[in-house]
Amino acid sequence: MLALACAFAVIVCKEIFGGTGMNIFNPAIAARMFLFFSYPSKMTGDTIWVAQESIFGLGNTLPDGFTAATPLAHIGQGAEAGYSMADMILGFIPGSIGETSVIAIALGAILLLWTGIASWKTMLSVFCGGTVLGLIFTATGSTPIPWYEHLVLGGFAFGAVFMATDPVTSCRTETGKYIYGFIIGAMAIIIRVMNGGYPEGMMLAIFFGNMCAPMIDHFIVERNISKRLNRSKGVKE
Repeated sequence: MLALACAFAVIVCKEIFGGTGMNIFNPAIAARMFLFFSYPSKMTGDTIWVAQESIFGLGNTLPDGFTAATPLAHIGQGAEAGYSMADMILGFIPGSIGETSVIAIALGAILLLWTGIASWKTMLSVFCGGTVLGLIFTATGSTPIPWYEHLVLGGFAFGAVFMATDPVTSCRTETGKYIYGFIIGAMAIIIRVMNGGYPEGMMLAIFFGNMCAPMIDHFIVERNISKRLNRSKGVKE
């Protein structure tokens, strides 16, 4: 599965579009979607392997590991996440590698912003979109958890920081970055809440955002051209 995903990411998601810097879809997201729909039973993410150790290595009574439902799997079944907010932020919850600790993700966000690789506009607007839809679904009783827990659970924070901000596949215009990020954040919460069979929506939301990014930039540029033409006509008159 890993070999197929790597080949798919390089050949189909990058080289077929002209190589590095020319792809319109994030290769990691597209490859994960390829695996998700090709091997759904292996990629559902409903349960995850959790390692355990006995205290101080004494009395080895605990198993080496066990499978446990992720917080998003609980939410998808209409139950609460089952973990405190502190555990969600610190990363003491089951989940995919890299997505559980909000503090670690925040450190990565600081590095990306400091180096200028990622755009704070895209990053912020993803959380704004998730907040708005989270508030709407919480107010209507459509989700069993508060809106703010959606922002720290699953791959939402990881996707907002490391995936949505990909400079190649995201919007290039400054105004477009706000729209692009908001669409991703809103779409992720919509998929989570309204699709009971798929508890995580960040992957599909980012893929949809990548698809819309060129169109968003096109309309932003056309609007700016129209404004400049109108201003030039006013000056001539």
